Amino acid sequence: MSRFFLNILILFFALSSFTFSQINNSQQTQYMIGGISITGNYNLDKNSILSLVDLKVGDNIFVPGDKIQEATKTLWSQELFSDIQIFETKKENNVIYLEFFLEQLPKLDKFQFKGLKKSEIDNLREDLNLSRGIAIGEQIKNKTKNYILNYFIDKGFYDVECSITENASDDLNYTTLTIDVKKNKRIKIKEINFLGEKISFKDRKLKRKLKNTKEKGIKNIFSSSKLIKKDFDEDLQNIISLYREKGYRDAKVINHNVSKDEKNDLIININISEGEEYFFGDIKWVGNTKYDTDKLNDLLGIIKGEIFDQNLLEERLYMSRNGNDISSLYMDDGYLFFQANPIEVGIENKIIDLEIRLNEGKRAIINNVTVNGNTKVKDHVIMREVRSLPGSMFKRSDIIRTQEEFNRLGYFNPETLGVNPIPNPETGTVDIEYTVESKSSDQLELQGGWGNGMVVGAFSVVFNNFSTKNFFKKDSWNPMPHGDGQKIRLRAASNGRFYQNYSLSFEEPWMGGSKPNSFSASVWKTIQNFSQVSDEEESKMDISGFSVGFGKRLKWPDDYFTITHSINLQRYTLVNYPSPLFNFSDGYSNNINYSTTFSRNSIFNPIYPRSGSKFSIYLELTPPYSLFREKDFYENVSDNQEKYKFLEYNKFKFDGTWYNSIIGDLVIRTHFELGFLGTYNSSVGLPPFERFFVGGDGLSGYSIDGREIIALRGYLNQSLSSISGDPLYNKYNMEIRYPISLNPNSTIYALMFAEAGNSWENYDNFNPFELKKSTGLGIRIFMPMFGLLGLDFAYGYDSSNNSIEKSGWQTHFIIGQQF
Repeated sequence: MSRFFLNILILFFALSSFTFSQINNSQQTQYMIGGISITGNYNLDKNSILSLVDLKVGDNIFVPGDKIQEATKTLWSQELFSDIQIFETKKENNVIYLEFFLEQLPKLDKFQFKGLKKSEIDNLREDLNLSRGIAIGEQIKNKTKNYILNYFIDKGFYDVECSITENASDDLNYTTLTIDVKKNKRIKIKEINFLGEKISFKDRKLKRKLKNTKEKGIKNIFSSSKLIKKDFDEDLQNIISLYREKGYRDAKVINHNVSKDEKNDLIININISEGEEYFFGDIKWVGNTKYDTDKLNDLLGIIKGEIFDQNLLEERLYMSRNGNDISSLYMDDGYLFFQANPIEVGIENKIIDLEIRLNEGKRAIINNVTVNGNTKVKDHVIMREVRSLPGSMFKRSDIIRTQEEFNRLGYFNPETLGVNPIPNPETGTVDIEYTVESKSSDQLELQGGWGNGMVVGAFSVVFNNFSTKNFFKKDSWNPMPHGDGQKIRLRAASNGRFYQNYSLSFEEPWMGGSKPNSFSASVWKTIQNFSQVSDEEESKMDISGFSVGFGKRLKWPDDYFTITHSINLQRYTLVNYPSPLFNFSDGYSNNINYSTTFSRNSIFNPIYPRSGSKFSIYLELTPPYSLFREKDFYENVSDNQEKYKFLEYNKFKFDGTWYNSIIGDLVIRTHFELGFLGTYNSSVGLPPFERFFVGGDGLSGYSIDGREIIALRGYLNQSLSSISGDPLYNKYNMEIRYPISLNPNSTIYALMFAEAGNSWENYDNFNPFELKKSTGLGIRIFMPMFGLLGLDFAYGYDSSNNSIEKSGWQTHFIIGQQF
């Protein structure tokens, strides 16, 4: 024992007598700096160093004191030095002289990898912040090492090893890093177990909540079985959300552990404490003056005795997707400052009584409205779609509808549309700030297609944001005058001598600029030349047409409805036409008709809709010429050209499409359409033009005789109708879609579909259930410059009109159309 105390005594005197050349920290005294010297291995400018530490000759400092400590911290924070020491070299009266000893870190010359593939090296080089000239210390090396380890762990290489060695470079004070990576074997999750005193759900249900953490095996063949910490933590929260949706509001994950089996696969054990299952009790409203309790209870839709679900309660108060929540009720009536605070006022026998305390506030008036991010269109084009106008009462529904209209314009990225209400409770006003991200909307088409046994080339350009006002302004042609939201489409298609088609169309969506009344006009010409050589007797069909239309957005039943009217003129000229399809080979036929479309469109995103619907009723009428002719004119006329000099018919079409989100971005599309071609007078008969042709991808490669081509995948083009077309058809379609990319520059989604349809030569044979059926899958790509492109593989289960065998597998290329 005496020897122990002797050692302690010796150590005490040794420490007391040991003196550092560094600054004495025993007591605080004020000094004036008389001089500062910098020594050691460094190649930095002395003045630059002194400016960093904020010390200079003549400054007064306390020793020991904060100034010296701050100087040291500042130098360390630069990550330029491996050693920093501050010495007191001399002291005269109240003047002190300091020495900074600095050992500078070496700089990076270059770095190289060992043990990795070129693609892995390229990816890491992009991510690692290593460049020539940066100081290389332990912090940088550890940061680099940890990034590489996490990079490969996220890819399933949990036993990855990484070491970094330094080698002196030829350049003075420069170093080369060698990063040696051993990935070892990829490790997958073999088993996930749920442990606890009581587990109320089957493992299968709990594992479905682990969306990003899957066991390896056939059932998860399309899912990764890697363990990624960030994803795993989110999945654990998904499990707790499931429990709380089912009334287990105290459920929690006590712990989890990860181990390896003899094959080096991962086994994950998750220990869960469920707690008790709770139920809703009495719900009392406090502070409601605008709406009575019964109305609030009906909208809340929670009944005493239901399983307690905190998420459901919050959704019904604030966050319902369809807007059927208490907050929306108030905010659609101007109560922007509304608040609802549910308080648990009693818990007995697992029954939770709630008191929902409302602070209704006062109605808010919109002060200013701004739109940020618009670089494509003039302000008046976007502001005329705004429903939340300055001076009007705030309405949540107006905000949502404004965003829908912005998206429907097609000039902005639908995934980044945003709104930021800036309320001012003191004045009872709110500023609305919309944010948009402009995107290209013009389209260019260069197409080579196959139709009727020939190759057809097409060129088309669509300007969706044209400006006629700037047409004669030289500075506006960049490359075209734009900004007023008008649409111009030019198209030319030809295969040389046999077929040529030209068209030009224009649309002004706001004629006059003050109301959403549209004007449109189009002109087209098609020539089919059946002469094989230039000196052969002329044989051709020439179609010329013109159309002018007016549209109006309606206020009733709601302002999603529109109605359009158009007058259409078309002339068919046949010269030595070789086919009996039209009942005459020489002459002409005029089609003068009026058409109207009554439609409703509530689709939010036209490129990848997740909700909403679209339907239209179309009616096309020619004058009833037979009313003004002799009763037996059509029975006695022998010249079919004379009979069809002026076409007489009526046409009706209906189509409806509905979009519903199943889970997340998984969407189901249902569609129905029908059409029929009729006559006013049975003795006139159906016209040889304007008929329906069903089957195939809906593309003909060329356009003739005003026929309407109805797509039905799984069958050859136009193979389900008679050779001259049919006056009646209907079609059903269902698709399930899932997005691969929602990037506005390249939207890609996959789809599966089932559809059925048919056409009939006369009304007596019509049977809406006698259908040609098909199923298949496909992919769609939408690019702003090229429109919609797609590829479908479909199986037709029935035979076409000219075959007794099943249609079987068919491949369809889709260009610029939706089914």
